[in-house]
Amino acid sequence: MQTAEIHRRWLTFFADRGHTVVPSASLVSDDPSLLFTVAGMVPFVPYLTGLVPAPYPRATSVQKCIRTLDIEEVGKTPRHGTFFQMCGNFSFGDYFKEQAITYAWQFLTTSEDDGGLGFDPHDLWVTVYEDDTEAREIWKRTSGLPDERIQGLGKESNYWSMGTPGPAGPDSEIFFDRGPAYGQDGGPATDDDRYVEIWNLVFMQWLRGESIGKHDFEILGELPTKNIDTGMGLERVAFLKQGVENMYEIDQVRPVLDRAAILAAKSYGADHDDDVRLRVVADHVRSALMLMTDGVTPSNEGRGYILRRLLRRSVRSMRLLGVEGVTFPELFTASRDAMKAAYPDVATDFDRISALAYAEEETFLRTLTSGTGILDTAVEKTKKSGAAQLAGDTAFLLHDTYGFPIDLTLEMAEEAGLSVDRGAFDALMADQRARAKADAKAKKTALADLSVYSAFRSLGETVFTGYTELTTESSVLGLIVGGQSVRSAATGDIAEVILAETALYAESGGQDADAGTIVGPGYELEVLDVQKPIKGLISHKVQVTNGEVSVGAPATSLVDADYRRGARQAHSGTHLIHAALRQVLGPNAHQSGSYNKAGYLRLDFSWNQALSPATRSEIEEISNNAIRSNLEVVTREMPIAEAKAMGAMALFGEKYGDTVRMVDIGGPWSRELCAGTHVATSAEVGIINLVSESSVGSTNRRVESLVGIEAFREFAAERALVSQLTSSLKAPRELLPERVAELAANLKAAEKKIAAFEARAVLDRVPALVAQATTSGAFTVVAENLGTVASTDDVRLLVTTVRERLGGGPSVVALAAIVGERPVIIVATSQAARDAGSKAGQLVKLASGVLGGGGGGKDDLAQGGGSDAAAIPQALSAITGAIAG
Repeated sequence: MQTAEIHRRWLTFFADRGHTVVPSASLVSDDPSLLFTVAGMVPFVPYLTGLVPAPYPRATSVQKCIRTLDIEEVGKTPRHGTFFQMCGNFSFGDYFKEQAITYAWQFLTTSEDDGGLGFDPHDLWVTVYEDDTEAREIWKRTSGLPDERIQGLGKESNYWSMGTPGPAGPDSEIFFDRGPAYGQDGGPATDDDRYVEIWNLVFMQWLRGESIGKHDFEILGELPTKNIDTGMGLERVAFLKQGVENMYEIDQVRPVLDRAAILAAKSYGADHDDDVRLRVVADHVRSALMLMTDGVTPSNEGRGYILRRLLRRSVRSMRLLGVEGVTFPELFTASRDAMKAAYPDVATDFDRISALAYAEEETFLRTLTSGTGILDTAVEKTKKSGAAQLAGDTAFLLHDTYGFPIDLTLEMAEEAGLSVDRGAFDALMADQRARAKADAKAKKTALADLSVYSAFRSLGETVFTGYTELTTESSVLGLIVGGQSVRSAATGDIAEVILAETALYAESGGQDADAGTIVGPGYELEVLDVQKPIKGLISHKVQVTNGEVSVGAPATSLVDADYRRGARQAHSGTHLIHAALRQVLGPNAHQSGSYNKAGYLRLDFSWNQALSPATRSEIEEISNNAIRSNLEVVTREMPIAEAKAMGAMALFGEKYGDTVRMVDIGGPWSRELCAGTHVATSAEVGIINLVSESSVGSTNRRVESLVGIEAFREFAAERALVSQLTSSLKAPRELLPERVAELAANLKAAEKKIAAFEARAVLDRVPALVAQATTSGAFTVVAENLGTVASTDDVRLLVTTVRERLGGGPSVVALAAIVGERPVIIVATSQAARDAGSKAGQLVKLASGVLGGGGGGKDDLAQGGGSDAAAIPQALSAITGAIAG
């Protein structure tokens, strides 16, 4: 049974039983504590926790998920994958244990001909929480399983909570027994790979308190509404139904594995280590494909870093398989073809996705080349020191700074006859993970604070009137100070204000929050920020500038009209530049991020090379021509499917509901889904002045522009500057470039002459220094204090020149000086002196120690310094003493 068919049967089964089919959310999670959607229930958390009223009593979905905590286990077990699909059915205060267990058993054991999966009940085991006698009895009654195949386990296995005070409850899991060939008997309690977990049912029925230990927490009482959250792993069921050994061999993954094996000239199943690497490639390429489909681009932080790591681990695994060249064009094409039936976007967006992937592979292959050079140097240094082990911090530096994989470091060190201090490396990695976990924990704690908004959200969604109004009368639904709900706030307080309706725009879709005020009887509030802390709720961060505001008081939101005008110009300007970019560069120049506020905008787009000045000018001209054409700007609300059918662009990383707002500028010339505020006609944008274009990663560029009055002011400033230059240089504007180039050439010539004069002045000191040479045994020695000198280069020139003048005998020249208020000493030795045992590097280290610093170099020329300029005479004496000795 194909994976897509299991997907279809799941949704059909639960839709037929009254569940609303909810499309998969993006892999990019709305939850600020999560980088990705890590479980099927994540999009439903606000409903399951009661933070937001559920829009339906029961729902079902097949949710795309990414989880990388166990990334090192990928390829080694039959069940670990970074990308997976979770089939879920959910009840929000509707049915509970009896119905959830019945649905699960029916879907798994109903014959394939009747729409089920056709599992043999004799192959299935169940676990329940050890104290959940209710679930055990339901399972016995529903399934007819014997007692020994319904195992009771403790909290660490069969109890769910979010890790913080809030909803909690027992869970029940369903396992498939693969048979004696795969491990020991005894059921899921053995924790053996023989028993594959395929379904998890969470019975969300309790309110828990703070943790006492890792799995101990106080149960405060029953939840007012009991919920069901279940999940069936699509890949796990697929590999069981397809009769293959693991999830890497199912129809959506195996084609990539096979292509990788062909490229590496390997036979899958012939070698354990090679098999693991092939499975890693198959998993990671698919995960990267799906992440990029949802708008993630490679970078050095956040989601982009995880994507980059997946791509680089794929390249690394192919290299360990013996393939050093480019492989992504074949691997990503194979993954696209395997996934497009379930996710058509991977095919329609493949030009953009593949451009990102191929550029990343080429960049990393160059990184591997440079990393190899750094590693070779480290290996040579280690061998010279007589050590047999490469330092752990060196391996960590290569891994963390240069992206050089530890497996490759281990392999190449072994080829050079060295081991790696893996203990030190692992300790540094553990420290890094601990910091990351601490950061994630802090974010998770911050998320828990969102519970303060649930009471306000339960009153309904905040109505935004700002598309048509700049002033809206409403009332204060709530006040929050210091994370706590309060009844009032007085002059000087910083508070959050929740209104029933507001004209103030909350930051979203790249557009900054509105500026403005909120006023009412006896009070005035300055608006500092406007945000959407949870879906459907707008919160105004304010400072009470006058009086006292209380819950229930009338409130009027007033938008700063000048600021809103500038913000509308900037947001519409962003759409114009995006359309111009695509017109000039083609459809692959797709917006990947934006930010706009009154007078300013920036737009990030997928592109892997700098724009020429001519291209920048063309984009700017097309944008301003669109402004001059006074194109009509039309906004319409419609179903998302209809908007996409009309060619509306959905920007990557943005979240859209079933009903969307489509913004047209000049009809189809610019047609995007957008919830921001916009001008009525393009002429209102005024002027677009593209002020910069830069890189924000190997596959992304950024343009920045001033808009409207700010653009005019920038042009006016440039005009004033040009006027000043024409006056100062006595040249008309059109000849300014030629005149500036002429002045620059004259300056360069003058600098050369000055440098020649200065060098001559330095060399004029050579005869006097040669005359001060003394004899110490067989050595001719010059050891002098030059006083204050302009640069270290001057000292070096004198040292080497004096050494040449002294001839071929054993000679040592040591000159000290003060450069930039710090003492410097440079020593040069002749070949005869070195043969006699006098080395410049050793002498400099000796003198630098006297100066309170350090130094070193080669045997023939070395440099050092310190902090104690008064010690220069003693430093020179130390050198002459050493030579005499």
